[in-house]
Amino acid sequence: MIDPKILRTDPDRVRRSQAKRGESVELVDELIAADERRRSLMASSETARAEQKSLSARIPKASGDEKADLLARTKQLAADVKHAQAETEAAQVTYDDLMLKLGNLVIDEVPEGGEDDLFVIDSWGTPRDFAAEGFTPRDHLEIGELLDGIDMERGAKVSGSRFYFLKGQVAELEFALLQLAMTKAAQWGFTPMVVPSLVRPEAMAGTGFLDQTGDEEIYKLERDNLYLVGTSEVALAAYHSDEILPADTLPRRYVGWSSCFRREAGAYGKDTRGIFRVHWFDKAEMFVYCDPADAEAEHQKLLSFEKDFITSLEIPFQVLDVAAGDLGASAARKYDCYGWLPTQDRYREITSTSNCTEFQSRRLNTRLRDEDGTRPLATLNGTLCAMTRTIIMILENHQQADGSVRIPEALRPYFGGREALTPVR
Repeated sequence: MIDPKILRTDPDRVRRSQAKRGESVELVDELIAADERRRSLMASSETARAEQKSLSARIPKASGDEKADLLARTKQLAADVKHAQAETEAAQVTYDDLMLKLGNLVIDEVPEGGEDDLFVIDSWGTPRDFAAEGFTPRDHLEIGELLDGIDMERGAKVSGSRFYFLKGQVAELEFALLQLAMTKAAQWGFTPMVVPSLVRPEAMAGTGFLDQTGDEEIYKLERDNLYLVGTSEVALAAYHSDEILPADTLPRRYVGWSSCFRREAGAYGKDTRGIFRVHWFDKAEMFVYCDPADAEAEHQKLLSFEKDFITSLEIPFQVLDVAAGDLGASAARKYDCYGWLPTQDRYREITSTSNCTEFQSRRLNTRLRDEDGTRPLATLNGTLCAMTRTIIMILENHQQADGSVRIPEALRPYFGGREALTPVR
């Protein structure tokens, strides 16, 4: 949710943001009209209520015709107040519904375009030349089967399509990635957390995910009125909902670990092989609460942490400044890191980090308190390690001709010093 004052004082800024997103500019005019009606009705209601109160105070001292007139007038005013309150409440609902359709204000420097416009701003590493090494790279599923570490067939048998089992050395790889991620995050000043995968509707709506996807992309437990999260960001954002945080305790940095669930409803026929696009995966997610004045600097820090982690895994990657038309509702700016996928001969998304400014905190009623009083704070999120895609990148980029996989040096302490994953069949 954006600051209503900006809507009133600088509506052109909101229009520019909507246009840049490729979303309805007319929504801004609808909101302005709804806001004016809401405020006008509130004023009328207050005026009628004040007159009713004033006349009611005169009744005990009145008599005769004057008292009868006062009683009649206060009766009419009571009906007017009731009607005005009903109209005000309806106008408030209309305004709130429209406001929830409005995306966060896009930061001016965000490039224009949509999901097909890729603005690369940084890169690291050089993809291996497998032809020069004398062999054709295997894809991650073939490698996983050689390691007896990925079982899609039994995953489908037990849970359906896009589910899987990780076992043996590949399961060890996930645990090693978790330990490395949490170790690094703790060194960077993050508090490790294990967070719920089930949240209430208020948490899902407060982070903006229901606006972006509705129920199409999200698993919901109707009987319990709970949602399965698609990212740990949801639980971390709602962690301090309806709270006021002292400014001198900010920034607060958390790294949450949870299982995540996505229907992938819009991905029919895409990436159906292996574990690249699945219904369930585990993830370590960074989350920051800070003063809005510090949000852009914190965003750069989150990006630097993601780059550090990917670099430590020796995976070639690119950093993209995500175009405005591809931003989620809550993000004012977003950076993606795309890792090199040898068997697809292209870079694919493995992490992202978003600056959500005050958008989520206004919805979740999370504020800071300083010497000037209380006001909304800023929230930011960043993927540290989405397990399945990171595993894919390691298996494919570090594979050897004999089917083994070289373990990046940063992960070897969590494997007891072992240097490779070895085929078992």
